[in-house]
Amino acid sequence: MITHTVTEKDILSHEVDCYGYFVTHNAVAAAKKLPADLTQLQDTHYPDLHAWLVASSFTGKALEVRTLPFMKNGKLVHAVFIGLGEAKEKQLPIERYRRVVGKLVRTATQHSGESLAFSLPDERIFDVTIEFLAKQTAIIATMANYHFNDFITVAENKGTSLYAMVIGTNAQHKKAVQTGLNDGFCMGHAVNKARHWVDLPPSDLTPPQLSLKAEEIAQKNNLAITVFTEKEINKMGMGGLAGVSRGSDLDCHLVVMEYHTKKKNAQTIAFVGKGITFDSGGLSLKPAGSMETMKDDMSGAAAIIAVMEALAILKPDVNVIGITALAENLPSGKALMPGDIIRFYNGKTAEVKNTDAEGRLILADALSYAVKHYKPDAIIDLATLTGGCPVALGPFFSALMSQHDDLMDAIYEAAELSGDRVWELPLDDDFKPSIRSTVADLANISERKYGAQTVCAAFFLQHFVGDTPWAHLDIAGTAYDVPDLPYYRPGATGAGVRLLIELALNWE
Repeated sequence: MITHTVTEKDILSHEVDCYGYFVTHNAVAAAKKLPADLTQLQDTHYPDLHAWLVASSFTGKALEVRTLPFMKNGKLVHAVFIGLGEAKEKQLPIERYRRVVGKLVRTATQHSGESLAFSLPDERIFDVTIEFLAKQTAIIATMANYHFNDFITVAENKGTSLYAMVIGTNAQHKKAVQTGLNDGFCMGHAVNKARHWVDLPPSDLTPPQLSLKAEEIAQKNNLAITVFTEKEINKMGMGGLAGVSRGSDLDCHLVVMEYHTKKKNAQTIAFVGKGITFDSGGLSLKPAGSMETMKDDMSGAAAIIAVMEALAILKPDVNVIGITALAENLPSGKALMPGDIIRFYNGKTAEVKNTDAEGRLILADALSYAVKHYKPDAIIDLATLTGGCPVALGPFFSALMSQHDDLMDAIYEAAELSGDRVWELPLDDDFKPSIRSTVADLANISERKYGAQTVCAAFFLQHFVGDTPWAHLDIAGTAYDVPDLPYYRPGATGAGVRLLIELALNWE
């Protein structure tokens, strides 16, 4: 965790390892005076700063960085200058600020900085409130600071982590900034918790172990929780979840977490997450190369559990049910076989044509359970569901599919607020026949002639939500190894955590 201090004083009055400066495009030019914060640095510590910046060809274009070492009170410190870029119509996109903060934190830690001070830029250039700007600052600083190094034994290869931040603002904004930072650090911690679970080796985070994490969170945060074991799952008639787990020596679990608001007559929403802690493909075995990152197939479940902890702290005015279906998909003499027919919790049946299309099988039972026992006003499921999703959208947008416009609008708004971006794929009824079977109600893979496997998989899930407003988020492309964004590193991203928290906080 990063400790933080909000200050009205000049940041140079604080003793830290690095000082950060946000610079708009062309704010530094040969014939112009430096901005006030840079003038302060020049007057007190580096008289040739203006000339140095000009000689360094620093113009303040987006994500441009220059680093200046200098001595302060007998200690070598660094000033990091980072460009905000040029505003279009006098306004900068807030996503650019997120990336700039990520770049600042990464640059500071690359110079062995364990503490960092900077003043928040003017929130008006992003057309947001100062509280929201502070919130994004904390979220992204926390995310950029994450590095999965649990198994690195050489100290110098572990990298430097940021432990303290000093954030400058004025007296008028101090309270709002503090509120924003508190909320932001909570959300950033939730993102990183999900990332850490996903990054753990699959033998170190099995279905029973992940359900234990959920129980610990529930106990600590006074959340109601129910954990169903494999014996209970079989007794309940959850043939999808039990069937996928058959090849594993470890029990599958269904974890149900509940957050209840004190607001009277509040609505209830359900978040449902796919939790395949390792996916070999089952008997429809994946190629070896495709298995290398299949520890990430529980990213949806990890996100839901982390979200529930954050909501217990942030306390939105909506009831939230978090349901995660946890299993391993492994081959063995007991494993589900192509050609098997399974019966789900809501009584429907499916022909299993490919055991590597297992995520929809476990989600079917989890969705059915949510509808029957909670009758929520809306359901959103989150899953690394299809290999076709990153083919369609790449690594920067999660796929959003729904036939409920109001719910999609709410998700788009949450995506804009959070930076967890989504893009709609067409959940059009022309694709409905793609999952028909001649021997069961459904087939678990679509007929080849329909293509669009991501959309067809969503239609499979639709059979288990009844008339409840429902949206499906496929995070197969966004959950792991997203390139080029400064607040991510190789590995898990925590996709969906920020989005679902904002959705709950802004639910109407």
